[in-house]
Amino acid sequence: MTIQLTQKERTMLEDQKVHEEVCIQKYTNYAQQASDPQLIQLFNQYASQEQQHYNTINQLLQGQQPNTAANQGVQQQAQPMQNQKLAGMINQEDAALCTDMMMTEKFVSGSYDTGIFQTANPQVRQALQHIQREEQHHGAGILNYMQQNGMNKPQ
Repeated sequence: MTIQLTQKERTMLEDQKVHEEVCIQKYTNYAQQASDPQLIQLFNQYASQEQQHYNTINQLLQGQQPNTAANQGVQQQAQPMQNQKLAGMINQEDAALCTDMMMTEKFVSGSYDTGIFQTANPQVRQALQHIQREEQHHGAGILNYMQQNGMNKPQ
């Protein structure tokens, strides 16, 4: 079954595709810059999931029904490591990378929210909702990592 897109849906999907490209580039680059192996693993995992999002959007733009079930990998949250860094020994570079990715995920999730409301096609809406949930999981994973490493202390 071919998905028919309106011009508005096509434009929105092209914008989301660019957002996914930026996320892939950032996560990939930040995984190379990070010093904590746990953060490197998290960024690499999220880069892979962002690539899946990019592929899903390409399928939609080609009029194909994406298989979002295949993209439903387990959302791994940052787990505390044994012998965690000593209090006050926060890696400022890793903290800056996390802060930037949190801001990026907030923006991307919000843009999906807008896209979901602008989409008349139920298959497109379902795919965007799936991607948005994963983007929110990315934000939660980064927040958990930051809290576990003393980078973001709840008040």
